[in-house]
Amino acid sequence: MRRRVVVTGLGAVTPLGNDVPTFWENLLTGRSGIGPITQFDPSDLEVRIAAEVKDFDPVALFGRREARRNDRFTLFALEATRQAVEDAGLSLGDGTLREDVGVLIGTGIGGALTFLHNYDILKERGPRRVSPFMIPMMMPNAAAAAIGIRYGLRGPNICLSSACATGSHALGEAAEMIRRGDAEVMITGGSEAVIHPISIAAFKNMGALSTRNEEPERACRPFDAERDGFVLGEGAGIVILESLEHALARGARIYCELVGYGASADAFHITAPEEEGEGAALAMRRALNDAGLSPEAVDYINAHGTSTPLNDRIETRAIRAVFGDHADRLAVSSTKSMVGHLMGAAGAVEAIACVKSLETGWVHPTINYEHPDPECDLDYVPNEARRVEPRVALSNSFGFGGHNGCLIFRRWEETA
Repeated sequence: MRRRVVVTGLGAVTPLGNDVPTFWENLLTGRSGIGPITQFDPSDLEVRIAAEVKDFDPVALFGRREARRNDRFTLFALEATRQAVEDAGLSLGDGTLREDVGVLIGTGIGGALTFLHNYDILKERGPRRVSPFMIPMMMPNAAAAAIGIRYGLRGPNICLSSACATGSHALGEAAEMIRRGDAEVMITGGSEAVIHPISIAAFKNMGALSTRNEEPERACRPFDAERDGFVLGEGAGIVILESLEHALARGARIYCELVGYGASADAFHITAPEEEGEGAALAMRRALNDAGLSPEAVDYINAHGTSTPLNDRIETRAIRAVFGDHADRLAVSSTKSMVGHLMGAAGAVEAIACVKSLETGWVHPTINYEHPDPECDLDYVPNEARRVEPRVALSNSFGFGGHNGCLIFRRWEETA
């Protein structure tokens, strides 16, 4: 029998709130975290909206020195980790080095803001003014390293990057580490902070972003017939995973069990999903097989649901291919309708939404769903939260490069 893996702690920094209770409450009320860009003057850009993290003061949280020596994505991860460790009731960071606790934090891009800031300094003030902290701040593994150092963790410490599937892959691979005995506890998730003129311009020029500048709260509309692209977001989601034995031995509160993980590749195109959704369907089937569950056992799907014309249509097609007639009985919703696309953090934040659905019995809505699309014909929980009482939830993440990652969570039942 393989080791069972349970969720015991959650932490989040998001455009809808900088802690899990606020994030979840705003999700259920259908509030949008998307608005005009405030981090810089976007007036020269064709897209001037994003899903920014608000009221995040790194100096107040970490002190001036640490705030200056870490990229924004690392600071997000550190704060979300602090919340998750506290939520789990773990005793870490007391000077005791722990070899049984590991870290796996993913990011799609890493410390891009640090790189771009120092490139500007190089051009304007010369090479001697480039920060000596630039490399350790910008490297993608900076967040994982910072967490391990802060809490004295000598278990596996790894960074993973697979575009928009990163967060789900991070949780799935962390669970595998626990299953094979590499660690008893894994601090895992994703973090991203890439709201910058160059990333906005690049995503816009490839045709990926919504251009609804005049109505930002209505810009992200997954599965709606008038969707025109995703909205770039930022934030972090951190989940504490434990072996069931370790959690029970210390009397931990258990949210739910992570029972299935599936990964695949489209092997098709660097940005576009494969037209029939075969790679996405394969990842869902692998997650179901890993969990030992039939498609009919799933009650809720947290969709990748980006609000791009291609993704939403193809994800719908993939869900129908896997679930058949049962697809019509599934509740399906998109967290991105409210928080935008958090890139490497998306899968982790959306996993937290699944965990909260299993805990509370509520499923959050897909907001801005106003115009049905004949090719997107599932129950997307339009515009209002719903009491579903799900027992099993599936979370989908599909990324550029054709990377696919799916997670299955099951309500915690001691006798299961």
